[in-house]
Amino acid sequence: MGPAAAFVHDGIGAGGKRVGTGETKNNIWLHRYATVVACATFFLIIAGALVTSQDAGLSVPDWPLSFGRLMPPMVGNIFYEHGHRMVATFVGLLTTLLAIWLWRSEPRRWVRRLGLAALLAVVLQGALGGITVLFFLPLPISVSHACLGQLFFCLTVSLALFTSPKWEQEAPPIAGSLHPPLPYLCVATTVAIFLQLVLGASFRHSSRPDASGFGVGIMPHLVGAAVVTIGVGWTAGTVMRRHAGQLDLLHPAMVLGGLLVFQLVLGAGAYFTKMDTREAPQPMLSMVALSVAHVAFGALTLASSLVLTLRCYRRWVPARADRLLAAMPQKVTP
Repeated sequence: MGPAAAFVHDGIGAGGKRVGTGETKNNIWLHRYATVVACATFFLIIAGALVTSQDAGLSVPDWPLSFGRLMPPMVGNIFYEHGHRMVATFVGLLTTLLAIWLWRSEPRRWVRRLGLAALLAVVLQGALGGITVLFFLPLPISVSHACLGQLFFCLTVSLALFTSPKWEQEAPPIAGSLHPPLPYLCVATTVAIFLQLVLGASFRHSSRPDASGFGVGIMPHLVGAAVVTIGVGWTAGTVMRRHAGQLDLLHPAMVLGGLLVFQLVLGAGAYFTKMDTREAPQPMLSMVALSVAHVAFGALTLASSLVLTLRCYRRWVPARADRLLAAMPQKVTP
């Protein structure tokens, strides 16, 4: 057994974390429920994208009620706007139950706090959604609402990952002496993807017929797409060169690359379809479908990059610790 393998065998993981020691007993049902919450949050992002793409943001002029009722007639754009509220309420309930479950049964304090952060995020998200209606869709608030939705999705995906039984299993460490360090590449790529989603949300909301000021055009979004493409290609290529045999890193890297290709195609399709149908009296089905798919694949791209980043950091051995490992005598097995 080499020194790196012995390091993990002794229960030390990325950044000095203990892994594989049995100290944390994962609850498989908690993990499954957290996965359901993440899936429901993804569906909520789709529902929100439908509202924007259908120009249905002010179809219901009041909040928290809808036309002064809990259940208005689900006709026309009211279906999309009130439907989005119903899905958001359901996700809020699921998140509340998840936070309670984590607080009662999860032994890791940082995971419990992450559950509370998710609960706070969904409450703030609901408040921002109400403000967008009451103040007639102010662009900064609308963009903040969209971006917080992506961050909330990241929180739920993280909780599903952290509660997985595989999270505590032993895995070969990532040497910190290699340059560029893979965790740093992953962080930079994830941040770039999120900033690209911010630019996308700004462009999407500023192109509404009633929008004015503070918006951005398509050019920053195109520049962001180029930066993200470089980052994803560099990160995925690094994983394939250094860790081709480690499936827990290879799989999300390959998924990330594939999602980026789909995202680029969907983005081009959504933009050109929007330009071709901009004189239409109402949003066309092709434009709505491509725009919603573009938002959905953007969220999945961000989540894939986040999963890869978290898995890398879990196994990362900083350069100083890596040098100490190299100086340790090899343990020879008969």
